[in-house]
Amino acid sequence: MDDTGRAARWEDRTELPLAVASLVYLAAYAIRVLAPGLAPVWRDLCLAVLLAAWALFAVDYAVRWRLSGHGPGFVRTHGLDTLVLLLPLLRPLRIVRVYDAVQRRHGRPRLPLYGRVMVYAGLATGLVGFAGALAVYHQERGAPGATMRTFGDAVWWTCSTLATVGYGDIAPVTPLGRLIAVAMMACGLALLGTVTGSFSSWLIQRFARGNEERPPGR
Repeated sequence: MDDTGRAARWEDRTELPLAVASLVYLAAYAIRVLAPGLAPVWRDLCLAVLLAAWALFAVDYAVRWRLSGHGPGFVRTHGLDTLVLLLPLLRPLRIVRVYDAVQRRHGRPRLPLYGRVMVYAGLATGLVGFAGALAVYHQERGAPGATMRTFGDAVWWTCSTLATVGYGDIAPVTPLGRLIAVAMMACGLALLGTVTGSFSSWLIQRFARGNEERPPGR
């Protein structure tokens, strides 16, 4: 079997376990952020889970790099994978690969194309939004002059940012918090554009089909 076949086989076998690992990573990070008064032993356990999950992500990245046969070019052609390795909280953006892996095992997709796109965008928005709220709250809580005092404030800010509304009542004040804000704005624009474009394309297709099925002269 050539390198391409081995790489595809590796991804089929590891995508679902890695998806579970990413959810465990997110849960451990959420516990560390939302439960600051947790006993040291539990905080250390959460840290160990975070490091173990990241180690799995790094091993997967290294194996796929090796099987690709592209050498340093793998980093350029797999920009999202590289970004996710550096920022594991963005792993929800890889959810489309999990869906592809499931479909390859079960055969024909259960949802039409537009439905799959909208479901993916919805899941990615929810997971990335939750991760972003955790990350920005982690940076902002207790900062001098911070307006984001609770996790509820962080969730409200995340929703308004992803929706590209930006009321301005709550805004990050720390450098890392503002960097996270820029990333959330980019994700919001990309995901909102995906949903809007897919829905518009579906409407055009439906109207075009209706015109084709209409009897002549009517």
